[in-house]
Amino acid sequence: MSDIKILLVDDHAVVRMGFKMLIEAESDMTVIAEAESGELGIKAFKEHKPDIVIMDITMPGIGGIEAIDRICAHDKSAKILVLSAHEDSVHPTRVLAAGALGYVTKRSAAEELIKAIRIIKSGKKFLEPMIAQQMAITQLSGEDNPIEVLSDREFEVFMSLAKGKSTNEIADTMCLSPRTVGTHLYNIKQKLNANNSAEIALIAIRSGLLEP
Repeated sequence: MSDIKILLVDDHAVVRMGFKMLIEAESDMTVIAEAESGELGIKAFKEHKPDIVIMDITMPGIGGIEAIDRICAHDKSAKILVLSAHEDSVHPTRVLAAGALGYVTKRSAAEELIKAIRIIKSGKKFLEPMIAQQMAITQLSGEDNPIEVLSDREFEVFMSLAKGKSTNEIADTMCLSPRTVGTHLYNIKQKLNANNSAEIALIAIRSGLLEP
């Protein structure tokens, strides 16, 4: 049986090293490439053609959600598993819409990650049970989340603003001009009917994206 070839995309080298050791403890899995940003992840995907991409979503530059968008636009058969610290229902909903096949949190058991890799390799979707339950509850409540109107890039800016980052800090992290971030900020305020960063943070808390 041939190895499952994996590309690891995460901006923390220590995190990548830990997950690489965990994955390669399996006799049929090999990490063939690593990348520390969404842009480099896209480049590595095209170069190495992995069976599975394991992708973080909160990274400098374009971030993971946009990277998923671009990889799936390049190759509709791409199999992407998101491995994230976010434990809300909004992030998994967005990554699945972008084309990812699965979502696992970073504090899940090692067996859960290995199980997810095998299921996604077979072409099926996988959600960590806790995340699947949260998404189901949100869906059953029938309440529309106001954040759904934001584009992927606006959502990244929204999250940074909610965490208290300035326009210049966001511009540096996301490799954008302050003017572009300002345009996103204007659109976010219009779409969410928010007047300032405090109201944006409150919306994030109500959506379960930030601790109160």
